[in-house]
Amino acid sequence: MTQPTLIRRVPGPRPRLPDPLRTALPLAATGVPVLPLRRGKVPFGNCHRCAQNACGGRPNMKSAGPCRCPGVCHAWAAATTDPHVLTSPAWTAAWRRAVTVAYHPGGAGLTVVDLDNAAAVAWARETLPATRAVPTTRGEHWIYRGTMASHNAVRPGVDIKSTMSYARYLGPGTGTMTALPDAVRALAVKEPPTVRPAPAGVVPAGAGGGECPHRTPAYLDRGIAMAEQRITEASSAVHATVYRTFLAVLSTHGRCGCLTDAHMARLFTAAQAKGETLRHCTEAWTNARTKLGM
Repeated sequence: MTQPTLIRRVPGPRPRLPDPLRTALPLAATGVPVLPLRRGKVPFGNCHRCAQNACGGRPNMKSAGPCRCPGVCHAWAAATTDPHVLTSPAWTAAWRRAVTVAYHPGGAGLTVVDLDNAAAVAWARETLPATRAVPTTRGEHWIYRGTMASHNAVRPGVDIKSTMSYARYLGPGTGTMTALPDAVRALAVKEPPTVRPAPAGVVPAGAGGGECPHRTPAYLDRGIAMAEQRITEASSAVHATVYRTFLAVLSTHGRCGCLTDAHMARLFTAAQAKGETLRHCTEAWTNARTKLGM
C-alpha cells in the first residue's frame, strides 16, 4: 500500500513590522508606555464607539477610565507597555499609518521639560539642574525622574509633560537622568490672585449678638483643610470637583467675612497642583460666588 506523501509547508517570510512599531516595542519592554502619533504629530481619534466618550471612559482625559476599547483611543490614556496590545490588529493598522512614536512620561515615572526654542534651552542651562537631554526640531527635551501634573506655557517656550500628557520619543538622548528638582515643580505653582474676602455682615452673626461661629479658628481651619483634601484626592473630573468645593466653602464661610486671602491661596494652590490653571481657578471661584448670589 502506497504511503501518503507528506507535504511540508514552508512558512513564508513574516510581514515586516511598521517602522514606528519597531521603535515602540523595545521602548515598551523597558516599562515606558507608548502610543502611535498620526500626521500632525497628534494621537489617533477615538473610534465611533468611543466618540465623545460615549464609552464612559476617560472623560476630558482626566483619568484612565473604565473603557477597554481594543483600538488606539483616548490619546495619552491609550499608551501601553503590553506587547500583545501593541501588535494587535487594530493597533498594527494604526502603526502602519503612524508617523512617529509617543510615550506617556507620567506612566513611566518621568517628567519632560519641553524647551521649544534656543532661548528656552539657554534659560534651562542657567536655571535647572542638568539631566538627560534629547534634541528636538527646535529645542530640547530635558527628562527627569519623578512625576508631577502637566502644564503648558509655564514660561515662554517651556511646557511640562508628565501625568495625563504625552511626549514624542526622539531617541535616548545624552547625559545622566536626575531626580525631578523643586525648581521644575515651582514652575507650575503660580501666584494665586488676591481674593477679596466676602463682605462681612451679609448674614447676622447669630441670635443674641454672639460671635460668628465661622470665625472660630479650629472650625474654619478644619473646613479649609477638608476642602484641600477633597481637591487633592480627586482622580477624575478635577475641574468640576474644584468648582463644587469652592461652592461648598463659600456657602459655609463666605457670607460672614471670615475668609482671608491666605485661605483662598491654599485652595487655589491645591487646585493648581492638580493641573488647574489660574484662569480655571478664578472662573470657578467667580461662578461659585454668582451661584450663591454673592
